[in-house]
Amino acid sequence: MPVVDHILVGAVAPLGPREVPSAIDKRPVRGRIHVGPEGLAGDAQGDRKNHGGPDKAIHQYAFDHYATWQELIGPKTILEAPGAFGENFSVRGLTEDNVAVGDTFRLGGAVIQVSQGRQPCWKLNVRFGVPDMATRVQQTGMMGWYYRVIETGDVEPGDEFQLLDRLAPEWTIRRMWRILYVDTMNLDELATMAALPHLPALWRGYAERRLATRKVEDWTRRLTGAE
Repeated sequence: MPVVDHILVGAVAPLGPREVPSAIDKRPVRGRIHVGPEGLAGDAQGDRKNHGGPDKAIHQYAFDHYATWQELIGPKTILEAPGAFGENFSVRGLTEDNVAVGDTFRLGGAVIQVSQGRQPCWKLNVRFGVPDMATRVQQTGMMGWYYRVIETGDVEPGDEFQLLDRLAPEWTIRRMWRILYVDTMNLDELATMAALPHLPALWRGYAERRLATRKVEDWTRRLTGAE
């Protein structure tokens, strides 16, 4: 049974030459920490419009991917410890291939549910010192995912992910990624995605707009930070 190896939180601080407020720099905490309706006690978000909130309360990233990133972008000090991707939970054994929207876990005293995949933004470019890092994350599908909090409670490193329910096991994070970024105009898949009740309204909206307009949204600003 997978366990949470590290729990990480971050405070808002200036990021990069533009000194944009960001809490992407997460650091490990020891002992028990409370999970509230919008995430971990002591954790912050620098951009509340695009980060945080009930459907993005906790970000998890698979530590399994770190070795692959070392191969893809070369040795990076930032990849020597968890937290490189701004994740709150660092875990082995759970990846985009075996985690699905609606998967519900008991973790310590809390119950959490997978809500959506993570959409990488340009802040990863600055954090890694790789100009197209966000694009690489999106292209590989090694993006991580978010949880909503079903029951608040305390968690600590070493707690096991006890699977309580799988509401839509066929809707893995990998499948969602393929629809959004690879097979982008698969109308049948988009129609099914638009009707998925456990998916946040924003993500269902992507599918609905594509079905209506037959166009794929422009991700340039999110990926590059261009004004």
